[in-house]
Amino acid sequence: MPIHTFLVFQGPKAEGMVLISILTISVMFPLIAILMMKALGLISSFSMPDKKERIGPLIITGLFYMWLYVNVRNNDNIPNAISFFILGTTIAIFLALTINSFTKISLHTIAAGGFLAGMTLIIFNWSYGYVDIPIPFLGTVWRWSDRMVLMVVMLLAGASGSARLYLKAHETDEIYGGYIVGILSQMVAFKLFF
Repeated sequence: MPIHTFLVFQGPKAEGMVLISILTISVMFPLIAILMMKALGLISSFSMPDKKERIGPLIITGLFYMWLYVNVRNNDNIPNAISFFILGTTIAIFLALTINSFTKISLHTIAAGGFLAGMTLIIFNWSYGYVDIPIPFLGTVWRWSDRMVLMVVMLLAGASGSARLYLKAHETDEIYGGYIVGILSQMVAFKLFF
């Protein structure tokens, strides 16, 4: 019996290469760049309390995500669900950079809102009622109801905003603004991609 999922790759080797490429460009390269900025004294700390300190890391991260999107948009090995999500993330980063000139918008809630909107769009457009999460080192698949996945993502998004408020890292409008930017970015990306 075949296992259905919205992430369909053309073989396990293609899946591994795609995941390594995406993680390298979206996580490792921006992390190295930000570590270098810290070592060179361009940012005072990784929390970047001043909105001016966030400009360089946002530009660098945005450029890496733009590069990632250019690489995945017409690649037949990349599922459309991942491609539109990367486009939405790229849009969110550049919107955050623009809005950062006026207010210190919460980057955490931009990410949380974008993840929530992206997962909602993926589940309602490509889901079969469940989501299979492969666990390769155990040789098994963990099957969840897609609605359960959505509830967990919603709880995580809410916890992210609550934590930022609890830590007094942002004002309420910066938190809500982050959610709005993240959600709208994914919706715009979905409309542009499809």
